[in-house]
Formats: sequence, structure tokens, C-alpha cells
Amino acid sequence: MAATISNDKIPNNVNLSSDKRLQRALEQWQPNFISWWKEMGPEGFQEKQTYLRTAISVDVDGWAIFDHVKMPDYRWGIFLAEPDPKRTIPFGDNVGQPAWQEIPGEHRNSLRRLIVTQGDTEPASVEQQRLLAQTAPSLYDMRNLFQVNVEEGRHLWAMVYLLHSYFGSDGREEAEELLQRRSGNVDKPRILTTFNEPISDWLSFFMFTTFTDRDGKYQLKSLAESGFDPLSRTCRFMLTEEAHHMFVGQTSVRRVIKRACEMMKEHNTDDIKSQGGIPLSLIQKYVNFWYSSSVDLFGSEVSTNAAAYFASGLKGRADESKYADHVAKEGSYLMDVLAGDAISQSAVPLRNAMNEILRDDYVKDCVNVLSKWNLETKDAGVDFQFTLPSRRFHRKVGQWSESTFDPQGNQISQAEYDLKKDQWLPTEAERAWVRSLMVQVTEPGKMANWIAPPLKGINDQPVAYDYVKL
Repeated sequence: MAATISNDKIPNNVNLSSDKRLQRALEQWQPNFISWWKEMGPEGFQEKQTYLRTAISVDVDGWAIFDHVKMPDYRWGIFLAEPDPKRTIPFGDNVGQPAWQEIPGEHRNSLRRLIVTQGDTEPASVEQQRLLAQTAPSLYDMRNLFQVNVEEGRHLWAMVYLLHSYFGSDGREEAEELLQRRSGNVDKPRILTTFNEPISDWLSFFMFTTFTDRDGKYQLKSLAESGFDPLSRTCRFMLTEEAHHMFVGQTSVRRVIKRACEMMKEHNTDDIKSQGGIPLSLIQKYVNFWYSSSVDLFGSEVSTNAAAYFASGLKGRADESKYADHVAKEGSYLMDVLAGDAISQSAVPLRNAMNEILRDDYVKDCVNVLSKWNLETKDAGVDFQFTLPSRRFHRKVGQWSESTFDPQGNQISQAEYDLKKDQWLPTEAERAWVRSLMVQVTEPGKMANWIAPPLKGINDQPVAYDYVKL
């Protein structure tokens, strides 16, 4: 297995040419992918030269090479992290046994489900964002959008490779289905609700890359622990690309906050709508919406599926090595549980709490993100602090979806929730107003009025660089 990625028709570091049957199958899938990309990728920009990062090898020096390229010509392909021939299964009932290079028959259906669900999120996000470039606040931001998009496309390739390689005709059918579903389509939607939400403004995109891609980080971390080694190696390389998506979200929201603070101080008012800025209180509403939607992606708080995945060695905890007990058969997890109108604490078998343990790591990470945003308001001398809503708030999955809660996690009646929800979540009128601010800016170095410039450009290029040649 080579670190260097070939220049074959399908770039890869898995010696694809040695398996002619697999190579033919993927070469037949490839034009369908390109057709999907041209139909559902960034509309109106397929022929534009964009300053994109791609990989020539999976080692530290080779996975981030930059050049201008048309998106349909991007080096999509199959990139797996380098193998460790001594790797063992790091958790579950099979801990310490050699990692699987082939799928044990009894785990075939479970693994396929995990891979298809992960794979479905990748094209979904491209579809959600396909019209955003038409209102890009700068060429810098347009380029970042396109970088996120092409990497989501490559992550789709990663999952399709596993489906074709290890699941036979079933896998090939699933790979085709990944190109048939559509985000937001009533008849054939994407699998997970968050990936059917419309993203029609850039504040939503920045929140998505902050919160939803951060969920992706933790899902990939848990799959990177898998005893099925090809999945583990695939996810380990994907994580190197996922970091940029979160960087885009976290730093861009901070730029929106910075610009809002500048306007507040300049005009001596919190209400900067008339100045074309996005008020901090409205940014908080977007935080409440996208964070709560992303929290849903971890699944139910108590899950027999999560327990079975862990026991089997298919999906572990993020950074499994930090735990002392890798079997987790005897321990318990103390969590809040809902029973009617009563909330109490209960000790849940540890394996059944694996979704909540992963969600705990995610919540801590998000708290850290908000601490950086709050530095922006503090440094500007603005008395406003962003907060994460309770993980009980605005839930559609899990036990907390069975009732209604305010952002502090207090249980309230449906009537009270309906009365106050417009105080907590963006209204349709507010979303429409944010969309009205979305005007494309294409002069290098210039920014839309509602967002501050970044601190520096990409890959040591100036902010005023011609990132997308229009």
C-alpha cells in the first residue's frame, strides 16, 4: 500500500489496477458521479478555475497541494491512511484481536448500514449548498465553499469504494442509490433530517460547517476506531479534510460577529439591521437552530444499536485510547431520563450510552468554539455572550423529542413553547431578511457589508488573491 496517490483514471493509493473487476465497476460509477456533480454541484461555476487543495499522497507533506482547477476536473478518488500491519481491534468483545481486512459475515448488514448512512451525508451537503456561490460575500468565501464541496464529493468516493469492494452487488446498488436521493426531496430525501434542511444563506452555511461538520468529525472519529480496518483507514484520512470544514464555519461566524460589533460601536445601537448587519441576538438564534439539529445526529440517548456496534467492534468511542476500560461491559453511565413529566437520573449500562458519550465530547468541543466567539464580543467591549442551548431543546430524535423544553432545558408545555419559540429560533421573516443581505461580491479582497475580512488568506496567499477566476 503506497502513500503516493496514482494518476490513474481514478486516483487512488489502494493499487486499484490490480483488481480489474473492481476497477471496471468504479469506472462505470465514475461518469454517473460526474453527471450528478454537474447537476447538483455549485450551479453556474462548473467551468470556473478555483484555487483548490487536493492530495498527491496521504503523508503529511503530500495531502495539501494547491492549484487552480475546474471542479469537474478535481482529483476525486480513493485515499486511505497508511496501514498498520500490527493493528488490533481496540474495543468491544473482540478487543486485542487482529483488525479485520475482510468483513465477518455476521457484521455485514450492520457495517453496510453504517457506511451508507455516512456516505449519504456527503452528497447531501453539496446539494444543500449548490446555489450559495451566487450570493458569495467574497471570492475568499466562494473558494472555501467550493473546497468544502469537492471534499464532500471525495468523501462520497471513500464510502462508495468500500461499498463496491466489500459488499458485492448489494454494495453496487447502494452506491447507485447514493446518487439518486436528493436533499429536501419529498419523495426521495436524504436519510438524516439535518441533511434535508435548506441552506439558502451564508450564515446557515457557516453554522452548518461549525456544528454539523463537527458532528461529522465525531462520527468519523468513532468509525476510525472500527475493527474493520479499511473503514478505519478511510475515516482517518477523511478527518484531515474535515478539519478545514470546521475551520471555515468557526472562523467565518466569528467574522460575522466581529462585523456586527463594529457596527454596534459605530452606530451606538444593538439594532444594526438598518445598517445591513446581522444582530448578535439573531446569530444566537441561528446557533440554537443548527446546534440542536446537529445534536440530533448522534441518535437516541439509550441505544441498543450503539451497544451492538461497540460490542462487535464496528463503531467505538472517539479517541478510544483515552479510556481505561475498552470492553465497557460492566460499567454504567449516569444520565438524565424523561418519564412523562418527570426528569430523573438513571444509571444506564455503559454500552447502551455510547451515543451520549460521543455527544458529550461534541458538546465540550462546541463550548470551546463559543468561547472563541465570546472573545470577539469581549475584545470589542460589547456586553453579549453566546450560549449553547440545552441538549434537550428543539430535539426531533431521542427521548427529549417526546416533550418540549426551553433553551435552558426546563420542561414547558407545548402551548408555552409555541408562544415563545420565535424568541429562540429564527422566524421565516428573519431568515428572509438574512437572505436579503446575501449579495455576491466578486472583487478580490472585497467583502460584503455584513462580514469582516479574514485575518489571512489561504495557503499564504493574500486575502485579495484571485481565488476563483470568474
